[in-house]
Amino acid sequence: MLIKYKKTYEKIAMGLMSFMPTEKDLKQLQQTMKEYEENDDWQLYLWKEEDVIGVIGTVDKEDIMEIQHISVNPSHRHQGIGKKMVHALKEACPLKQVKANEHTAAFIERCDLD
Repeated sequence: MLIKYKKTYEKIAMGLMSFMPTEKDLKQLQQTMKEYEENDDWQLYLWKEEDVIGVIGTVDKEDIMEIQHISVNPSHRHQGIGKKMVHALKEACPLKQVKANEHTAAFIERCDLD
């Protein structure tokens, strides 16, 4: 289930985000989290089953929802969680075109969004 990020999930979200190659540096990760918390166009969602096991971050650009971060707990990878998050995001934002950025493009292409 896709849920909107709240400050109470900060440590979990940061842990999941740290698996992204662009977020390995702690200062960069903290800056990214700050942007999600303060910028109204940036939205972070968590994927919760029994526990929170994934995170997907977007930037709202008029009629486009750009996926800029996507990460799944390594022990839950290769189970379709990432694809479920992308499809749930598309369902939650039916008027937006879901697109990838350069960091998420390779994965998003495999999600069959059409």
